[in-house]
Amino acid sequence: SVAKNVALALGAAEQKDGYLSGDGLLVSWCIGHLISMADAGSYDERYKKWRYEDLPILPQTWKYAPTPGKEKQLAVLKELLHRSDVSEVVNGCDAGREGELIFRFVYEQAGCTKPFSRLWISSMEESAIREGFSNLKDGRSYDNLYQSALCRAKADWLIGINATRLFSCLYGKTLNVGRVQTPTLKMLTDRDAAISHFQKEKYYHVRLD
Repeated sequence: SVAKNVALALGAAEQKDGYLSGDGLLVSWCIGHLISMADAGSYDERYKKWRYEDLPILPQTWKYAPTPGKEKQLAVLKELLHRSDVSEVVNGCDAGREGELIFRFVYEQAGCTKPFSRLWISSMEESAIREGFSNLKDGRSYDNLYQSALCRAKADWLIGINATRLFSCLYGKTLNVGRVQTPTLKMLTDRDAAISHFQKEKYYHVRLD
């Protein structure tokens, strides 16, 4: 829907398979993450089984893979990025860390080397889209934002894969552990325990005349 808003604002209204075109432009989209961090088994066959003695799993060179179910749209984008009539690319993903990562994963994994710009807008109004395209930023100026997103993704993988396998092996059942979900769950259980174990206590007010 975002891509359609952008395409209509720029006059690219002709519907194609996986993209829109018109006025010398091609507008396509990602459906969330089209590229994900590869699972542990892709690094070594033995990691396909969860075993305590294989931990920790610490990749020296990171691998990536198409997100299951999204291969078709990824193929569309790769084809568009390598079309001979495409001279430059504009990253119009969400204006934020995760949007930056979604685009860079596709751009990098497609092996694209064409120059790219960054559309940074927070409104889907036609006037805002047009203004954004008249003020495109150099895509490489957002490299640090991309690196921070990549760092977050790797941290999630390292903690999720290793801690989940560790506790699952120790306790003999699947126990999902995550960088964000587990501390959040701890906060919820602490609060729940405080409520359920609440004890009334006398308290006093001091009033001065």
